Amino acid sequence: MKNKNTQDAYFAAGCFWGVQETFDRVKGVVETEVGYAGGHTQHPSYKEVCGGATGHAETVHVVFDPSVVLFQDLLRVFWDVHDPTQVNRQGPDVGEQYRSVIFTVSDEQLKEAQESKEAESKKHSEPIATAIEPFSNFFRAEEYHQHYLQKNKDVVCNI
Repeated sequence: MKNKNTQDAYFAAGCFWGVQETFDRVKGVVETEVGYAGGHTQHPSYKEVCGGATGHAETVHVVFDPSVVLFQDLLRVFWDVHDPTQVNRQGPDVGEQYRSVIFTVSDEQLKEAQESKEAESKKHSEPIATAIEPFSNFFRAEEYHQHYLQKNKDVVCNI
């Protein structure tokens, strides 16, 4: 998926269907895929993740061209696409798999994520629940989840 002119970013912001669709609209995003990150089991299924025992978050892997869009720009999209003050939920979706996380792949991403979280915290009266964690794993979700809202035009997502 990645080539030498692109970079990776990983964002968990609730149900991954709407988050993926939002990132797909960003100029400079080359490709996205949904999956599971931050957990402790290998190759979990959607059913296992929803069961809450794997520790994974529904995550969008964003491949982007940094000559067109910067990681900082993607962070702004991330903050705007969900409520970062909610703990282990987004709207009616409740559970650890819906938690808010930025998984960083480099020291530079870590620094930028921390700075953006600090700036975001000034916009809310409630504390920011978003975690910033080093990227450790990502398992692509089942094919029917990929670009789900594009495939299922009658489905409404809360994002």
